[in-house]
Amino acid sequence: MTHAKLQTTIAGSLPKPAWLAEPVKLWAPWKLEGDALIEGQQDAVRLVLRDQEKAGIDIVSDGEQTRRHFVTTFIEHLDGVDFRKTRTVRIRDRYDADVPVVAGPVARKKSVFADDARFLRAETTHKIKFTLPGPMTMVDTLYDDYYNSREKLAWEFAKILNQEARELEAAGVDVIQFDEPAFNVFFDEVRDWGIKALELAAEGLACKTAVHICYGYGIKENTDWKETLGSEWRQYENTFPLLQASKIDQVSLECHNSKVPITLIELLQGKDVLVGAIDVTTDRIETPKEVAATIRKALQYVAPEKLYPCTNCGMVPLARPVALGKLKALAAGAAMATKELEER
Repeated sequence: MTHAKLQTTIAGSLPKPAWLAEPVKLWAPWKLEGDALIEGQQDAVRLVLRDQEKAGIDIVSDGEQTRRHFVTTFIEHLDGVDFRKTRTVRIRDRYDADVPVVAGPVARKKSVFADDARFLRAETTHKIKFTLPGPMTMVDTLYDDYYNSREKLAWEFAKILNQEARELEAAGVDVIQFDEPAFNVFFDEVRDWGIKALELAAEGLACKTAVHICYGYGIKENTDWKETLGSEWRQYENTFPLLQASKIDQVSLECHNSKVPITLIELLQGKDVLVGAIDVTTDRIETPKEVAATIRKALQYVAPEKLYPCTNCGMVPLARPVALGKLKALAAGAAMATKELEER
């Protein structure tokens, strides 16, 4: 039986070259400034595109080479948030961080990433994916001294994200993904307003829309949290039925080396499932066989045309050779799984 090739993609970020930012460091400051920084970021985008294409990744991203942080880089371009003032808050109920303060009405003067998206579109013939922070995760990364309501602030962010997403679509982006790690923590809020805010952010888009929900980068705060989750990580059980009923097209989730029961994928019936088959918390490079095994398990619960082999989360804190090895393993494992489907 002939099966279409399983299309591979990544969650979003890739390591930055050492001349752009310090390697193996999350949210490292830029080593360049002004025009040299823009040129350097564009060069880095070209490099990560070549790495993805050469490795065999089908739906590529800019590896988030133009941003220091997956949430605050977007927020920095908005009115109403004071970065000179910081307050300590608990991030995702896991660790304390000094964050900027919402001091007035939030608004977007102009597009944040449209130029980056146009550059990415011009540099590759592959389908492209662009990532944006989700409304709830944005709210969870700030101290709100103005709206005094997480829901109201999320609603305002959702409107801003929708303006941005429409410009990204106009720039030729094929998949717009909203990153919502907060969906794995605040289940009542996800139910009460999180899904609605996410749908508002994606309203009116004709391109594919995705939401990425993970258990985080391989940083100590996240790995310590995972230790407390027990033998089965069932957080997705709360969110998947709600997402299944939502207007979002794709759900990106963590599978490989995690304790997520694979059967939970059944709760996403009808959605595209981006199956995380690469562990981003270790330097060990998966074998194609291991990747294929994770895909094979997922195929018991999702149709091949709905399954996209992916990474568990962003790979920015990894060394470049490790990330490249993992990209190659992802593509090779997906090719093995495609071959098995054809031989059925």
